Amino acid sequence: MQQFISLGYNLNKNPYCRYDTLADSADLSSLFEVLRRYKDEKGTHPKFTFNTVMVNPEFDKIKATGFNEYFYEPFTKTIEDYYPKENVFNLWKQAIGDGLMYPQFHGREHVNVPIWLNQLKNSNPALNAAFDLHFWGIPKELYGENRINIQAAFSSADEEHLDFYKNNIMVGTKMFENIFGFKSDTFIANNYTFPKSLYRVLHDSGIRGIQSMRYHKIPNKKGNPTLKPVYTGKKNSLKQTYTVRNCVFEPSQMPINYDNIGNCLNEISNSFFWKKPAILTSHRLNFIGSIEEDNRTHNLKLLEELIQKILKRWPNVEFMSSNELIKLIDDNKNEEKKEHLM
Repeated sequence: MQQFISLGYNLNKNPYCRYDTLADSADLSSLFEVLRRYKDEKGTHPKFTFNTVMVNPEFDKIKATGFNEYFYEPFTKTIEDYYPKENVFNLWKQAIGDGLMYPQFHGREHVNVPIWLNQLKNSNPALNAAFDLHFWGIPKELYGENRINIQAAFSSADEEHLDFYKNNIMVGTKMFENIFGFKSDTFIANNYTFPKSLYRVLHDSGIRGIQSMRYHKIPNKKGNPTLKPVYTGKKNSLKQTYTVRNCVFEPSQMPINYDNIGNCLNEISNSFFWKKPAILTSHRLNFIGSIEEDNRTHNLKLLEELIQKILKRWPNVEFMSSNELIKLIDDNKNEEKKEHLM
């Protein structure tokens, strides 16, 4: 990243560029240690849904084709290459078994491949410079004339890209099952953006829940996506259920004087007042310490304080992952139907 900055690109205001990378064993062990200390009244630990992309680009192979072909490797291989002396993925599997986290499908990759390759072929200065350093996640304002966020893997409305997206999902969900040994019940699109025409392939791939923010961003040919309001429990035409993140714990993205704990507790309280589940959003960068260790240390202290205050204020709270919430919502709706039929 420093090499990229030395080329004259300003990344100082972007917290992802400042803090984020693949979690190493220290990052994961530190997070799981905090979660292990606490349980709800049913004996369940606080747990994270690890929304996971399945692959990363193979940069050298892509460049050898003049950016005409795309190649990728499983994220498990990328982790091994980053941390060859650490068995990081074993920590994932152990945490799944211990009920501390549960993976769900976030896409095959976190880059819009057709648009990215096109930009690289056309020699986009910033994107090509990042590519040569084996990354692509740069602020959108550095793209130049292109304003489609390449981080959003499904953000194009062009018909020529839809077949690629559909195959992406079919391949990605199958990879998810092969790596983890179970299907993903839910899906959250990169940057919350995907065409409605992907509902069917998601459904046929076993996805019955759509994680979202308050708006589903639907690509269109005008540029900015159409914002479709959604809510927790809303179903689409294929009976897939939306869940909406309504509480924020993102300390690495907030100003220093922002009250991360107080504001999150207020959002939880508001959710419970309206008889809604409190669905917290918190991204990986909050718990990464390999670039700046203080980032992980400080935010884990905040997380622990947040968990303590949740348990004290709502002693009958229940912790669950996204797939468990979808099952609970669907089971409750099925029970309501039974009652209506009696």
